[in-house]
Amino acid sequence: MQRESTKLTIKGFIRNSLLDWDGKIVSTLYTPNCNFRCPFCQNAELVLTPEKLETIPLEVIGEYLKNNKGWVDGVCITGGEPCMYKDLPEFIREIRKLNMLIKLDTNGGFPVLLQDIIEKKLVDYVALDIKAPLDLASYSKVVGVNNPKVLENVKDSIKLIMDSGIDYEFRTTVVPTLHEEKDIEQIAKFIKGAKKYALQNFSTQGEILDPKFKDIKPYHIEILYRIQRIVSVYVKKCVVRGS
Repeated sequence: MQRESTKLTIKGFIRNSLLDWDGKIVSTLYTPNCNFRCPFCQNAELVLTPEKLETIPLEVIGEYLKNNKGWVDGVCITGGEPCMYKDLPEFIREIRKLNMLIKLDTNGGFPVLLQDIIEKKLVDYVALDIKAPLDLASYSKVVGVNNPKVLENVKDSIKLIMDSGIDYEFRTTVVPTLHEEKDIEQIAKFIKGAKKYALQNFSTQGEILDPKFKDIKPYHIEILYRIQRIVSVYVKKCVVRGS
């Protein structure tokens, strides 16, 4: 999947979220399109048919942030995949003018742009989704794209983040039929020494990209806690999210 040439737009705007950045109240902005096709994705319309969604004017977002500076700590930019857009740094600079903290969610597919953003200190926190064990067969199955370069990009992004000094987390959505305990342990071994690793329980809420995944029952939360105990020996902090 190639980088989009169209200008970055916002196709979703959650004014107040307590879920997108631990310990902070943020406004969450959704960019359209993605270079992956994860079958369990909960934002199918955002990925497949974003033209059907309303474009949120930047003036509306800016006005809200200005009026709620004392309440909103920052902004979470998510997607889709925000790093598909070359003008993402410019977009972030505009938000920075409002003295807002910035969190970026990414799948790690665009390490060059990610490095530029980090080096220019445009973001305060990066959350990178590691979809599967970092071998080509496993990753291709989960992200729906069979391309060795994609996997290398993700690995480069992981290393970049761990070496950067920026605050960050890695996270994996744990999906029955796609992940077993040993898969999550393999990921944890790859990111050994990482500051934070979040295990997110699969959810059938939202518009799932592959409708068959609507019928898959999420793991019982106790299974995720068991996995947490296993992987905690590899990372500095492991958290579980989801019921």
